[in-house]
Amino acid sequence: MKNKSYTKHFILLSVLLMILFFVNVSLGSVSIPLEDIFKIITGNVPAKESWATIILNFRLPKAITAILVGSGLSICGLLMQTLFRNPLAGPFVLGISSGASLGVAILILGSSVFGGFLLTNSLSIWSLPIAASLGAFLVLSAVIIAANKVRNTMSILIIGLMFGSLTSAVISVLAYFSEADQIQQYLFWSFGSLGNLSWNEILVFSIIYSIGILGTLSIIKPLNSFLLGENYAKSLGINIKKSRNIILLITSILTGVITAFSGPIAFVGLAVPHIARMFFTTSNHKILIPAVAILGAIILLICDSIAQLPTSEFTLPINAITSLFGAPVVIWLLVRKKKIYV
Repeated sequence: MKNKSYTKHFILLSVLLMILFFVNVSLGSVSIPLEDIFKIITGNVPAKESWATIILNFRLPKAITAILVGSGLSICGLLMQTLFRNPLAGPFVLGISSGASLGVAILILGSSVFGGFLLTNSLSIWSLPIAASLGAFLVLSAVIIAANKVRNTMSILIIGLMFGSLTSAVISVLAYFSEADQIQQYLFWSFGSLGNLSWNEILVFSIIYSIGILGTLSIIKPLNSFLLGENYAKSLGINIKKSRNIILLITSILTGVITAFSGPIAFVGLAVPHIARMFFTTSNHKILIPAVAILGAIILLICDSIAQLPTSEFTLPINAITSLFGAPVVIWLLVRKKKIYV
């Protein structure tokens, strides 16, 4: 009976995801009939040629990015909450996002000191993702080295938080010595954005995302065993050190690539795993991994649709919308259930 109910849950969520995908694509400053949207997506000719350009080059990439970012952050949040057995753990707890932010800050805020302006001009649209990826990789390397030096998993959590504080301090120093327009440019990046990605960037994003997802699916057994503690996992023959490093690596890869291409997006990774556990009432990662992926994509599509301000040419920062509209929903769910699950 439980499997049937899970099947129904997944069917309903999948249908909702498809509906929200088309709703998201239909929203924007230019009103395009649904009939023409279907024509464009299926390769037919719409009533206006400009509509095809808007859908294929702007709205479709943005909707796909929302799905990748929402599902990726949610899976990272689930992995971190399972590894640390802490309901407040999220995808950014290791300081990877802060490392990516530091890379971007050095590029934008430290341009006059480090020559980042030349880098920006030479690499164009790839400069920010590359800078963010290098920053994320730097912190990832430090976290992996630290993880191999300490035995206690909670120590890794604290080390990650310290790396986050350290990089934030460096960013603050850079901001202090920067010009107003540089600070504004960095601030806009920190708001997060799902748009402005080309199909080439989405291809790179999708390949790295797929590697992270395949890695996650390969460690379902260790993840389930971690829920009952490391001693129980050892009794099942799980290599704690190896499994822990794989979880950290997967989370870092997904968080790093998401932050590199879309900026730091709050709330989703922390909250969606809790919503999935409440809806599916299970701690089995075989169910939870696809559940959080679909729910994360749904929630970010909803937030992006709200950010579109239908019939308006302005778009609100996605980072503000995820927290502004998402946090009260999670508070309401937790108050209603009166219990938090990990």
